[in-house]
Amino acid sequence: MTVDPLMFGIDWMDFEWWLEIFGPALFWVCLGIVFVECGLLFPFLPGDTLLFSVGLFLATGKIEIFDADPLAQLVVACLLLTASAFAGNVVGYEIGRKIGTPLYQRDGRFIKRKHFDQTRDFFDRHGSSALVIGRFVAFVRTFITVVAGATQMNRRRFWLWSFIGAVAWVVSVTALGYFLGKRFPALGDNIDLALLLIMAIFAVPLIVEWRKSRKA
Repeated sequence: MTVDPLMFGIDWMDFEWWLEIFGPALFWVCLGIVFVECGLLFPFLPGDTLLFSVGLFLATGKIEIFDADPLAQLVVACLLLTASAFAGNVVGYEIGRKIGTPLYQRDGRFIKRKHFDQTRDFFDRHGSSALVIGRFVAFVRTFITVVAGATQMNRRRFWLWSFIGAVAWVVSVTALGYFLGKRFPALGDNIDLALLLIMAIFAVPLIVEWRKSRKA
C-alpha cells in the first residue's frame, strides 16, 4: 500500500506524476529545477527529494539518461546535476553582488527579509563552510549564495566552497536514492513512503537551525 501525498498537502511532491508527465525527459527537467532552486531565489522547490528520486528512478530503471549500465548513468547524472547546482550558485552570487541590497530591503510575499536575516546569521556563524553546510538546509540553500554576493565575498573563494558544496549535496543525496533503490527495489513502487523518509531526514538540519535561531 502506498501513501497518498495529498493526505499531507504535498501533491506537488508526487514524483510518480512527474514521471508520468515528463517521461524520459524528467531528468532534464530536474537539471533546470536544481539550477533555479540554487540561484534564482525560488526556495519552494523540492531539491533534496528530487535528487533522491533521480537516484531511485535510475536504480529501478524508471528513467534512463542514455543506453548504459545504471551505475554509469548515476555517475553522469551526478556530474550534470553538480554542474547545474554550481551554475545556479554562480548566478545567485552575481545577483547578490549587483542587487543584493534592494533585495534585502524588500519584504515581499515570497522573498522575505527574515529569510535573508536568518541566512546571514547562518553565514556569519559558519563562514565559508556555510556554502557546504547550507546545501543541506532548506531555504538557506537558496539564499546563501545571494548573501555571499551581497557581502562581497571573494569570488574565487566563493567558487571553491560552492563547488565543494554542490558535489557533497548532489552526490550524497542522489547516491543515497540509487543505492537504497538497488538494495530495496520495492521502494520504486512505494515512492511516496521513500520521499516521506527523506523529507524527515532533511528536516533535521532545518530544526537544528531553527532551535539555534530561537536561542539567539
